[in-house]
Amino acid sequence: MMDLGLQGKVALITGGSQGIGFASAIALAKEGAQVAIVARSEDRLRAAAAEIVEHVGVAPIIIAADVSSPDDCTRAVEETFAHYGRIDILVNNAGTSAAGSFETVTADAWAQDLDLKLFGAIHCSRAAVAYMRKAGTGSIVNVTAVGGKTPSAGSLPTSVSRAAGLALTKAMSKDLAPAGIRVNAVCIGLIRSEQIERMWQKTAPEQTWEQFALDGRFNIPLGRIGDAREAANVIAFLSSSAASYVTGTAVNIDGGTSAVL
Repeated sequence: MMDLGLQGKVALITGGSQGIGFASAIALAKEGAQVAIVARSEDRLRAAAAEIVEHVGVAPIIIAADVSSPDDCTRAVEETFAHYGRIDILVNNAGTSAAGSFETVTADAWAQDLDLKLFGAIHCSRAAVAYMRKAGTGSIVNVTAVGGKTPSAGSLPTSVSRAAGLALTKAMSKDLAPAGIRVNAVCIGLIRSEQIERMWQKTAPEQTWEQFALDGRFNIPLGRIGDAREAANVIAFLSSSAASYVTGTAVNIDGGTSAVL
């Protein structure tokens, strides 16, 4: 078994109460990291924390915050540092799917999407980097989507926010490498989530999840919808010393769907 070198490290995960963020919290905690999870709903955070205890036996700290607020981003990082005395890993995972055609997306929708996905990552990273720079090491993983590499019709504003997140990742990796801080991204394809489950219930309620996940209409080369744990495993690797020579890259987690590298 590979030792990821995460024992005693501290990870802050935004959007950590469900989906990929929640799965990442479990994956990192299983490797020995101490975890802080951030989300807007305190009730969801408490439920997620209880599940993490069941899986791992160790409770994360929970921080109710809206990462579209710069002040909340700073507070989340400061509370994590105050509790654990360090911050080694930041997973910028908070985000929702907001997709429409160019002419239907309002100015408010553009602002909300960019504030949450792009500026949320910027503000959380700025706050965390201050502590990582002092420590001389750190890892940031930005969770984006394959649509950021290959935007499709009707994918606005999400695809633009995600593409900006990829540019942010590359530029940050160049700026922060001399400080020993690595910055990478993961590009998510079809992964089981509340949104995908709603699509399942709406379009194929007669199928079991297993049948729906294997449906050929999705044209996934590996033949199935992915699981959040599979994304979390890649995030844990990129966060760890096992990936110590990896920075500025964007890894597709999409079952081979994307047409780009």
